[in-house]
Amino acid sequence: MRTVPGRTDRVVVVGAGLAGLATALRLRGAGREVTVVERGPGPGGRAGRIEERGYALDTGPSVFTAPEVLADTLAAVGEKLDDRLELLPLETSYRAQYADGTHLDVHADPEAFAAEVAALCGPAEADSLRRYLADLAELYRLQLATFIDRNLDSPLDLLGPELVQLARRGGFGRLSSHVGRYFADDRLRRLFSFQALYAGVSPFRAIAAYAVIAQLDIGAGVWHPVGGIGAVPRALAAAASDAGVALRYGTAVRELETAGDRVTAVLLDDGERLPADAVVVTADQPWQLVPGLRGPRRPVWSPSCVALHVGVRDELPGQAHHTISFGESWRGVFDELTREGRPMTDPSLLISMPSRTDRSLAPEGGQVVSVVAPTPNLDRRSGGNPDLDWTALAPRYRDELLATLEQRGWTGISDAVEVEHLDTPLTWAQQGMAAGTPFALAHTFGQTGPFRPSTLPRRGPENVVLAGSSVQPGVGVPMVLISGRLAAERITGPVGR
Repeated sequence: MRTVPGRTDRVVVVGAGLAGLATALRLRGAGREVTVVERGPGPGGRAGRIEERGYALDTGPSVFTAPEVLADTLAAVGEKLDDRLELLPLETSYRAQYADGTHLDVHADPEAFAAEVAALCGPAEADSLRRYLADLAELYRLQLATFIDRNLDSPLDLLGPELVQLARRGGFGRLSSHVGRYFADDRLRRLFSFQALYAGVSPFRAIAAYAVIAQLDIGAGVWHPVGGIGAVPRALAAAASDAGVALRYGTAVRELETAGDRVTAVLLDDGERLPADAVVVTADQPWQLVPGLRGPRRPVWSPSCVALHVGVRDELPGQAHHTISFGESWRGVFDELTREGRPMTDPSLLISMPSRTDRSLAPEGGQVVSVVAPTPNLDRRSGGNPDLDWTALAPRYRDELLATLEQRGWTGISDAVEVEHLDTPLTWAQQGMAAGTPFALAHTFGQTGPFRPSTLPRRGPENVVLAGSSVQPGVGVPMVLISGRLAAERITGPVGR
């Protein structure tokens, strides 16, 4: 594994999102002097938060999985997860809601889940479920060792028995075909393949290896951080501060000062100069800041989304914490998203109501609801559509989302909205996200593992390291936390785990 040469005593981390905070904790635990600079008013990055009229709206990720990764991050400075954050396991990870009026509760307990499947789809499908969950766990084990939990400098780094086993298990076939070999019921096929969108590709084009995304939320379960997802970066920041990391909020970076092949300091917008032996950049488009660094040559960006977050004065009884609401159309909506560059005409939605579990997030008699609707990004080469006028579309799209929720069981939500926040591809782009997508580079085969941008680029200054969703290992809360460890190890060398 390549590492930063020369002295690395003083490190400046640019960005106090999950990746930046994870990197800072790892570096501080290894004895480095660490300063984190963040242009926003507090920690979080994409894990944003709005508090108004008693409602707390998380405007970033809504699903939290793999708490062991967070625990390992805090352990780098001798902290225990339980001392910093309360996590509640969700008995029902998701409710899958279908256009035919049926629904399936996905339980964290495999036998309870199998019982639900048997009741809805029949005992043969329940037996298939048990086999598939076992397969998912093994597929995840192989991928964790091969693609995810390590820095990769070359495709040759993949060579080993795990890669052979992954190939034998069909990991490089199509995800839709892989799932279809186990399940005859279309409802289960959808349930175990929609996660490909998290990786930025259609399940009809994704490789079967991406089935492991379902292992994180369906196989291993979903958790709720008390206080909302925004409590996660706050916990990381508090632990970092107590460990001696300097956290500078409201601090934008103007440029990186270089001498020869190295960055020597980080120059801030107000003219202050922070000397640095190494710099970690977590920006979504790091080539805009790092001298000599080039962006991906022919990038394929993930589809984007419209995210509507509302605080409503209504109990909305009978709804689950997380609901995947499938439209009737399936293959067609992926064509619309990734080929035709138009919003889904029959949308499948991820709807989260965390106040059902955590009453601290909403006033009495109210709820907070987040709706994520995949949409084309703004890059035509990635199947997106830069011509969509989101300034004009946004109000209509917001109304259509609420009307769809009304039709699908969230009766009364439209007239009960008291607080709201809407993000579209346009607002994501204004926040600096390439192609107007918060999901970064798609996980196509050519942008996965050693083919994804490295945490230690070969171009640009030798002491600049990258972290975040646009580099290895990829998108999602667990992945960006892991990227923080991978980035730190480029500076410290491998640290025992």
